Amino acid sequence: MKKLALFLVVFCGLTQVQAQTTKDSLQLRNFYDLSLLNGQSYQWLDALSNDIGARLSGSAGAEKAVQWAKAELEAIGLDKVWLQPVMVPKWERGAPEKAWIDGPDGNIDVPVCALGGSIATAADGITAPVIEVQGLDDLAKYGEDQIKGKIVFYNRPMQADLIQTFSAYGGCVDQRYSGAREAAKYGAVGVIVRSMNLRMDDLPHTGAMSYGDLPNEQRIPAAAISTNGAALLSKMLKKDKDTRFYLKMNCQNYEDVPSFNVIGEITGSEKPDEIMVVGGHLDSWDLGDGSHDDGAGVVQSMEVLRLMKAANYKPKHSIRVVLFMNEENGLRGGNKYAEVATEKGERHVFALESDAGGFTPRGFSFDADAANFEQIQSWIPLFKPYLIHYFELGGSGADIGPLKGNGTVLAGLRPDSQRYFDHHHASNDTFDAVNKRELELGAATMTSLVYLMDTYGVKPAPITNEAELKD
Repeated sequence: MKKLALFLVVFCGLTQVQAQTTKDSLQLRNFYDLSLLNGQSYQWLDALSNDIGARLSGSAGAEKAVQWAKAELEAIGLDKVWLQPVMVPKWERGAPEKAWIDGPDGNIDVPVCALGGSIATAADGITAPVIEVQGLDDLAKYGEDQIKGKIVFYNRPMQADLIQTFSAYGGCVDQRYSGAREAAKYGAVGVIVRSMNLRMDDLPHTGAMSYGDLPNEQRIPAAAISTNGAALLSKMLKKDKDTRFYLKMNCQNYEDVPSFNVIGEITGSEKPDEIMVVGGHLDSWDLGDGSHDDGAGVVQSMEVLRLMKAANYKPKHSIRVVLFMNEENGLRGGNKYAEVATEKGERHVFALESDAGGFTPRGFSFDADAANFEQIQSWIPLFKPYLIHYFELGGSGADIGPLKGNGTVLAGLRPDSQRYFDHHHASNDTFDAVNKRELELGAATMTSLVYLMDTYGVKPAPITNEAELKD
């Protein structure tokens, strides 16, 4: 009898597990069907990209995007929609930049663009000799004697043999962000930086740069040069080390201006005080229309809540979509959201960000403890029918990063990244570069993960010290 009783307990347990797995599988299938057959993400992206366009923080486009997003979230019929004030930087590019290489055979025009936050050149531009370096570490090697009065040309490329292209980007982006600040210390008069791009083309890629605490009078202009332009300049410098470069930029920095994060919520049916966030950043750079970076993440995040309502799914936890302002050149929106959450004593248990483009989803990376990651890995079979297998520990996203701590599980959608940096921060980051089906697959994939996190919950953070044991 004891053996029979044990058998029945095990059998019933397995039956319940199988029933729940079947239920989860059917729910995921429903989300994918709704997204692929009757999705809204692509139409939203069309409006955001083509009707509004570029959305650099502090610009008219960014403020139009705020009002558009608020209206669209209200139209979904969420329980709450609101704007969260945040002060953001304002920088304008001004008239198009001009640059040429002054060589022995005359001037050769090359494509450049100002880096975000850079100062302008003098009204008539600057012309100076060029010194080519492979990174920040090279500056000390050459010293002030060889750098003073010159334009520093940072020509370290993204490492092409790294399959993880974000690792390749991370390996050289310091020369863009800190290049001007460091070169100015050696008396450079300007910097030009090889674009963060694995492809050889004529498109310069902008991005944020910082002078740190460098005094205003010591700041120098900073521009990106296309990969083809960088290759040509390097070739000409090898032929003639006295080759000169002309650069003219008209950009300007202003005082901070008010803007907003846009937030919508479905209030939880069982645990309304436990919050799960899904989001992307509403701002974009000014060269294209920001469809991949990060229009895709914005509309996918909005679609998560719309799909849940379309599927008549009532979440246990409160599910928020947060469209962050100013990720590109300040992270003010992400920091403000976390700051307000702390002030209000809100408990965030999970956050998911989409900020890696609208390409085919491959899976997720997670910032989670062992117990939660083990649970997450148990869901991989549910995603395999959709060819989604990448579930790894790693980074999540810049805007949700400030929410880290107190056991909050963070995740980032990981699409195929091989073509992402062809468009990142460049003029070809436009609506026509986004595939409708790939975008919709990403939205359904995000919805599926949020559903599973909501259904099974986040495991409590492990007790790590005696003080916590006593509490």
